[in-house]
Amino acid sequence: MKISVIAGSQRPNAQSAKVAAYLLARLKARDVVVCDPIDMGTAPLPFWDETAFSADPSPLKDAWKPISEELSSCDGFVAVVPEWHGMVPPAFKNMLLLCTTELANKPGLIVSISAAAGGTYPIVELRTTGFKNNRICWIPDHVIIRGVTGVLNGAPAADVAMENMIKGRCEHSIGILIEYAKALRAVRASGACDLKTYPFGM
Repeated sequence: MKISVIAGSQRPNAQSAKVAAYLLARLKARDVVVCDPIDMGTAPLPFWDETAFSADPSPLKDAWKPISEELSSCDGFVAVVPEWHGMVPPAFKNMLLLCTTELANKPGLIVSISAAAGGTYPIVELRTTGFKNNRICWIPDHVIIRGVTGVLNGAPAADVAMENMIKGRCEHSIGILIEYAKALRAVRASGACDLKTYPFGM
């Protein structure tokens, strides 16, 4: 079982990277194989263009190849995405544009974060448009972490009850993600999904 954690902010040293590191540690505690988080803030990808799907070499392909290989080796994903102006950061959406089969029929857990009281809109955006051609299966559970700068800092939070609630919700959702990852292996092994004939969703 291997699950990748993706920090979806293109800002270096972002709160999403902090949350991603926390979730990675919680996955390790469950004996799940993980690698360092894929951090859009420390390794931003060039923006999508036509060279992504051409036969010719390009800087975009060179940058994408190691991430593509890492995602392809995984059974599931955790996407930590901040809410920027009510939207998912462009770096994360760009990554989804580059995906073809890497995420297909694998579960994803959305963890939306906000420095204030937001965090809802990234959930809506990814569930509405973040799956069509890459075929990731966002699980029904998701996590919203509001006031993110004050929690998961490795020290007692000002609001201990809130931090405990967030940690409990993370544990529950990670557990659900792992079970979906086990179950969807059978879907991929079945051969029912013909991505060569039907590479795009409708």
